[in-house]
Amino acid sequence: MIVYDKLWQTMKQKQVSQYQLIRDYGFSTGQLDRLRKNGNINAYTLDRLCAILDCGLDEIAEYVPATKD
Repeated sequence: MIVYDKLWQTMKQKQVSQYQLIRDYGFSTGQLDRLRKNGNINAYTLDRLCAILDCGLDEIAEYVPATKD
């Protein structure tokens, strides 16, 4: 599973708020909600976030293997 926990840390370090993503960069509240819930996000959105935050993908997303029950 891909999780976006690092995104929120990177945003805080770069001083970019969710409000700025919506107002200045045209992100929808739905996109941000999917990121908060570790939902499906397309590569274009990830690319834009990397460009906005001037960071690598590893500073936004992380792969966490699913546990087998």
